Amino acid sequence: MRSAPSSETREVARAAAQWLALLESGAANADDHARLQHWRNSNSQNESAWQKAQLLRQRFSALPSALALATLDRPDPSRRAVLKRALGVAALVPTAWLLGRQLPLDVWRADLQTSTGEHRTVPLADGSSLQLNTASAVNVDLGARQVTLVRGEMALKVAGSAPLTIQARYGRIIVSRSEVCVRLNEHDCRVSVVSGSVQLQPLFGPQLELREGQRVRLRAEGAGQIDAFDAQLPGWRDGVLMAQNQPLGDFLRELSRYRPGLLRWEPELEALRVTGSFRLDNTDRVLSLLAASLPLQVHSRTRYWVTLIPQKNQPKNTPPKNIG
Repeated sequence: MRSAPSSETREVARAAAQWLALLESGAANADDHARLQHWRNSNSQNESAWQKAQLLRQRFSALPSALALATLDRPDPSRRAVLKRALGVAALVPTAWLLGRQLPLDVWRADLQTSTGEHRTVPLADGSSLQLNTASAVNVDLGARQVTLVRGEMALKVAGSAPLTIQARYGRIIVSRSEVCVRLNEHDCRVSVVSGSVQLQPLFGPQLELREGQRVRLRAEGAGQIDAFDAQLPGWRDGVLMAQNQPLGDFLRELSRYRPGLLRWEPELEALRVTGSFRLDNTDRVLSLLAASLPLQVHSRTRYWVTLIPQKNQPKNTPPKNIG
């Protein structure tokens, strides 16, 4: 089930790096800016790659001066040729960075993947069911009875008695006649049991059993404290994002996982509270609901670059509202 990275994805990252180099050179004219805008607006993958390219401006701040000097005092017919050669060299470092960050090798080579905002259900040959959340990747080896979570979040339902082992960064989860969700974060791995029970083998510390309605975070130093949750509430497996008197900042950080491009908000909005259930298949509508029920406005520079700002002449301390 191994698959090589698509040439289209690599070309998008490469194009974003070349656009960045062109703009930073100071040689871009009005037509160049118009073509860049058209390229960005043509699809979400282009816009997402461009937003990542913007982050390179400070990292490679020495490049623009070098490019500009290379094109000064040149006859106009040869100016473009010189610029093209300079851009070819300058784009090498940004392209390598973009490809390395956007397309890590382990994700390229994963057996199953989802893109941002995508949700996927895969029946396995042994009768088990695997679901992948947004921007996730797994490897499946039924011969070894193992699923490896490479990135993101997955749910596994094992109906038979033969256990399947989920290999995650901070430990192993043994699943038999149970359903479990596993989310890989930057510094931990969250394990939540939807039905049945599972055995946890942290990298360090004792093994433990986790039962239905319980969850725990696995870290490098071992398992954290077990807490409870309502396993019957809808969640990402049902395409729903739930909030119960949640700080808006936390809600938006979670929502941004399902949106391509950039979602930003002013710090003053962090402490507002939100309650409701929201469909994840239309995150633009979620933002519209927030704007209709909370003192904020949605400003869209492009479809993939959205900023939330406080609404003028509105009190900052607004009581929580159910807006789902």
